[in-house]
Amino acid sequence: MLPRHCLEAGESKAELARRFGVSRRTIRHWIGSGRLDRDMESGAARCAARPAAAHKLDPYKGIIDARLAEYPKLSARRLFDEVRAAGCPGGYGRVRDYVRESRPRAPSEPAVRFETPAGRQGQVDFGTFALPWGRRHALLVVPGCSRLLWLRFFRRRTMDAPFAGLEGAFARFGGVPGDLLFDRMRTVAVSDDRLDGGALAANAEFQRFALHWGFRVRACRPCRACTKGKVERPIRCVRESFFHGREFVGDEDLDEQARRWLEGTANARRHGTTGERPAERFERDERAVPGPLAERPYARVGAVAPARSRPAAAAAPVEVERRPLSVYAEAVR
Repeated sequence: MLPRHCLEAGESKAELARRFGVSRRTIRHWIGSGRLDRDMESGAARCAARPAAAHKLDPYKGIIDARLAEYPKLSARRLFDEVRAAGCPGGYGRVRDYVRESRPRAPSEPAVRFETPAGRQGQVDFGTFALPWGRRHALLVVPGCSRLLWLRFFRRRTMDAPFAGLEGAFARFGGVPGDLLFDRMRTVAVSDDRLDGGALAANAEFQRFALHWGFRVRACRPCRACTKGKVERPIRCVRESFFHGREFVGDEDLDEQARRWLEGTANARRHGTTGERPAERFERDERAVPGPLAERPYARVGAVAPARSRPAAAAAPVEVERRPLSVYAEAVR
């Protein structure tokens, strides 16, 4: 059927477009160019694909392919210099795009995820939160088996924060996990006034703290999934599920709302990975498993204990000889 016959029969351009499977713009182009006298079957119009445009880089792609096959990590800049030396007149952007498409990629092996036994492992993270009255730093501890979340806010990220925070977490857990993993080892390599240094003395101090409580400090290396077997994101959970959209009137209110959120939401929800509630899983599998608590809190090396006040010794009585004034008058003469 010819498109002209359809048009003369009174069909609109929209109907012709639907009949032949083309756009109305194509129908208008056929009318303007006189191409309506063509024998076509109703249905999809068969249009020839546009031939690929030749590019200045095409004769030199073989050089890039050969070099990448031998040295897969060659930079696009290095390859651009080589094809330019071979006479390629094109620009760097085209070479960069072609290298990005053609560079061979080694097949990535999926990380083998695994679960850790009860009491074996815990994760420690620090997160900073901005409040109207200043920044507060949250220490988060998550046992690896139950995913029970423990949280405490601190005014400053000093060395006292992880000491006090971890001791509070151990008391909540009723024991100490065998390993504590840190996504960033700088969390334990701190100076006395910040948690972003690498002071050797601070590392040694934290190692003594770990020895006192009976756990090992480990870093998430070579990768998080290989080390922990899972990827927990407690900071993002606290920020998105608890912190955002709430109003706090002070540190006491912040701590109280955090406590209610932990009990009523974070540890009472059904965990996406385990399919169980962290509080129930902890009570069933993990409460009695961690290592025993230390007999006393850790005392930092060099810390001066406050001196005990001693009662003042009673003064010895002083005897005063009473003399008449006449004696002093004689002494003046």
